[in-house]
Amino acid sequence: MSNNPWGRAKAHLKNAIKYFPVSPLLEAQLLNPDRIVQISIPIKMDNGGVRVFEGLRVQHNNARGPYKGGIRYHEKVDMDEIKALSFWMTFKSAVVNVPFGGAKGGIVVNPKELSEGELERLSRGYVAKLYKLFGPELDVPAPDVNTNGKIMAWMLDEYEKLTGARSPATFTGKPIMQGGSEGREEATGFGGSVVLKKILESKIGGVSAGATVAIQGFGNVASHFADTTKNLGLKIVAVLDSKGGIYNPGGLNISKVELHKKETGAVKGFAGASDTTNEELLELPVDILVPAALENVLTGDNAGKVKAKLVIEMANGPTTLEADEIFDKTGVVVVPDILANSGGVATSYFEWYQNMHGEKWAKKEVLNKLTSLMESAFDAVNEAKISYGTTFRTAAYIVALERIAAAGNDKA
Repeated sequence: MSNNPWGRAKAHLKNAIKYFPVSPLLEAQLLNPDRIVQISIPIKMDNGGVRVFEGLRVQHNNARGPYKGGIRYHEKVDMDEIKALSFWMTFKSAVVNVPFGGAKGGIVVNPKELSEGELERLSRGYVAKLYKLFGPELDVPAPDVNTNGKIMAWMLDEYEKLTGARSPATFTGKPIMQGGSEGREEATGFGGSVVLKKILESKIGGVSAGATVAIQGFGNVASHFADTTKNLGLKIVAVLDSKGGIYNPGGLNISKVELHKKETGAVKGFAGASDTTNEELLELPVDILVPAALENVLTGDNAGKVKAKLVIEMANGPTTLEADEIFDKTGVVVVPDILANSGGVATSYFEWYQNMHGEKWAKKEVLNKLTSLMESAFDAVNEAKISYGTTFRTAAYIVALERIAAAGNDKA
């Protein structure tokens, strides 16, 4: 059960309710998504044949505002994963205090197997089946794994054709020219670095300037996190992508690593660093470990071997329940995903707001607003952690629960 994301999400909620009781009605609402939709999307392929793809959309809860959540294209998309991700979006939005609920969607597909034309027809087909459930005050999708601004632009165009009205606020993560927000690309990684800066200032976990960092991942979130973290006086000694990792205890020049990856397609082989595996990176002698790629990477099998004092979850669901228990016993401080990576949904809110009000903010304004939201979110969670005498994860769920309960005027 601990490796099942939906089971884990429910366990985190039940644990938080021990500290902050809610009514049986609200508990039932949060343990059961508002709406689960499965669709079939028949698509004409370039070779003249037809393939039918499975699509999903889970709308978890909208007590605090419109459902909000990405759409992922992956051959391993499944219902439990989408339910968990929609749940986490509800809680993430509440932690960072933006007026959204939570949703998530996906299509079971390997997008690399499709031509651009097939991908566009699939994206438009998804919207054609679900558009009546979408809208700026109903459900606002966004990009996720293997989707991007171009796909959002196709989806928005299809939505506007079907509804007969302009509605840029219905989708976020759009290209800038189609109403996307400045700062959205770096938002999640940047937000994580704001939280880390607050932790350093608070001297939580005994980590201070000069600390060493290992980052599992080097995609969009991880690379932007690395870019902004290197300005905090920390030494990034290891990074990893899908093809392998690199390690230099003396520190890595992140700008040069990015250039190497751009030229070669991987971080492996970077001059002056030794190659390392995924398993080795997680157990390196560093102060801060940042899982920023996959779920279920910190488990009961390897958590006891983690030498870091602090784990910053930039990926969704990287830590299993058994690993959490081990970290609690060994004193490893874990900053949970619903706080650490909530900069993405915060900036999606900024994009939505700009679209709704016909405004256009400069990148500096977006990042300044994001900094304020992330700092406030951290302060609220840290205060709850101290007040309730619990972990950062449980404290984040308590903060979210308080806000969700208040929105529904819940009485325990």
